[in-house]
Amino acid sequence: MPKGIYQIPYPDNEPVSSFAPGSSELASLMATYDEMYNQAPIDMPMYIGGEEVRTNDKRPMSPPHEHAKVLGHFNYGDASHVNAAIVAAMAAKDKWAALPWEHRASIFMKAAELLAGPFRDRMNAATMLAQSKNVFQAEIDAACEMIDFFRFNVHYMQEIYSDQPDSQPGIWNRMEYRPLEGFVFAISPFNFTSIAANLPASAAMMGNTVVWKPAESQMYSAQVVMDLFKAAGLPDGVINLISVEGPVAGDVVFKHKDFAGLHFTGSTAVFQHLWKEIGNNISNYRSYPRIVGETGGKDFIMVHPSAGRKEVSTAISRGAFEFQGQKCSAASRAYIPSSMWSEVKANVIADVKSFKMGTPRDASNFVNAVIDKPAFDKISGYIDYVKQQSDAEIIVGGNYDGSKGYFIEPTVVVTSNPHFRTLEEEIFGPVMTIYVYEDDKFVETMDVLNETSPYALTGSIFSGDRYAIDLACKKLSDAAGNFYINDKPTGAVVNQQPFGGARGSGTNDKAGSQWNLIRWVSPRTIKETFVTPTDYRYPFLG
Repeated sequence: MPKGIYQIPYPDNEPVSSFAPGSSELASLMATYDEMYNQAPIDMPMYIGGEEVRTNDKRPMSPPHEHAKVLGHFNYGDASHVNAAIVAAMAAKDKWAALPWEHRASIFMKAAELLAGPFRDRMNAATMLAQSKNVFQAEIDAACEMIDFFRFNVHYMQEIYSDQPDSQPGIWNRMEYRPLEGFVFAISPFNFTSIAANLPASAAMMGNTVVWKPAESQMYSAQVVMDLFKAAGLPDGVINLISVEGPVAGDVVFKHKDFAGLHFTGSTAVFQHLWKEIGNNISNYRSYPRIVGETGGKDFIMVHPSAGRKEVSTAISRGAFEFQGQKCSAASRAYIPSSMWSEVKANVIADVKSFKMGTPRDASNFVNAVIDKPAFDKISGYIDYVKQQSDAEIIVGGNYDGSKGYFIEPTVVVTSNPHFRTLEEEIFGPVMTIYVYEDDKFVETMDVLNETSPYALTGSIFSGDRYAIDLACKKLSDAAGNFYINDKPTGAVVNQQPFGGARGSGTNDKAGSQWNLIRWVSPRTIKETFVTPTDYRYPFLG
C-alpha cells in the first residue's frame, strides 16, 4: 500500500519539433528512417504473457508509398492465440491490480521520458514507414500526442483517486477505484500510433490487463510501441498483443465470461457490429462490459459571409488534406457563401496545385500515400463516381496511381446538391466536397448540415460576426463533439481539446481526459463507523 500521498509532477504538452530544412532533428530522424528502411526484414511476433509467439503464417509489412518494399513480416494467429492472450491477461491481473498506483504511474511516466528521448526518432520513423506520414504528422502523433497521453493520463489517474466523498462525525467514507473485473479488449486503428498505444495503455494504467489487437497495417509501429512498454518496465501479461482475423478474435473475446470492456477506435459499422455481439452475449458476462468507442466522422467547415477568405481556404487545405484526409477529424465537407466562393476557390486550387506528393523520405512532401489497396480502391471509386455525375464537378485533383504506392491526388469536389453522396458518406481519404449557398441562407444551410450526416465528431464555424458564431454554436450543438471557431476541425491536443463525438461517431468518452480513464474503473464505496450502535431504538421511539 502507498506510504504517502504522492504528487505527480504537473505535466506540460510535449513541444513539437519543427523539422526545418537543415535542422539537427530532421537529420537525426532521417538517419533513423534510412537505418530502419535498409535493415534486414524483421519478424514481428505476437506478445502473449512473457512469450514472443511466432507462427507459420507470415504477413508482409510494406510502406504504403512503396508497396513492393517489405520491411518485415508479422506473425498471424488463430483462436488459440486469442485464448492464450486472455489466459495471460487473467493470470497477470491480480498482481497488476494489487500494485500500488504510484508504481503503475512510474511505468508510464518512464515510457513518456523514453519516447521523448531515445525512442522518439524510432517511433516517428516507424510511423512514417508504416503509415506514410510526413515528418510533421508523425511528430505530432507518434511522439508528442503519445507522450501527452502517458503524462496527462497519469495526472488524471491521480485526480480520480483523490476524488473522495464527504464524511460526517463518527464515520469515515472512502472511495476505491477498482479495475474492472475481467480483461479489457483494445482494438486500435492504423491512422494514429498514439491512439494505438493509448487504447491499451489507458485501461492498463487503471489496473486492468488487456488483450490488444492493432490494425494489420499498423503492426510495424505496434512493434515499437511494445518495445517501448517493455523498456519502461511494463510487466509481462499486462498488455498482450495479438494479430488475428477480426471475427476470429471476436468469437472468442465476446463469448468469454471474463470480458469486461471494449476500447475501440475504427469504423462505425464495425463498432455497431461489436456492440450487437456484446449484447447477444450479455448474459454470459460477470459484469456489464464497458463499451468505449470513437468511430467515424463527416466533419464540416461552416462558413458565414463575414469570414476571412484566406483563413477559410487555408482551413480547407490543411483540414482536408493533412495525412491524406485519413483522420477521423479531417474536414470532408464545407459550406461556402456564394459571395466569397470565387476567391476561396482560387485560393484552394492554388494551394492544392502547390502540394508536393511522394515518399515521406522527402520532407518537402506535404502529401503521401493512403494506407493500403482497399483504401485506395474505395477512395478512387468515389472519385470515379463524381466524374460521372451531372450535379458535381472536380475543380482540382481527381487523379490517382497505385502502381508503386497508393497515391491519390487531393481532390476538391463542388456540388449543387446539398445531399450529394460525397457530402454524406465518410470517405476517409483526400476528398473535400463543397456546397455553395446563397448568403441569405446561412441558417437554412446549417439546418441542412446538421441533418445531412449521421456523424457528430468535429466541425468548425468561420465568421467575423460574433452573433453568427453564437448562433452556429447553438444550432450545431449536437453536430460535433469537438467544435472549432475560426480554425480547422483537426488537431485536438491532449488536455486542451479532449477528443470524441456522439451520434454515429462514438460514445464521446473523450480521449485525453478523466472522462475516458473513469470508464476503466469500478468504484467501491466504503463506510467505516467508529462507534457502532448497540441498541436498535432510535430517539423518535421515545
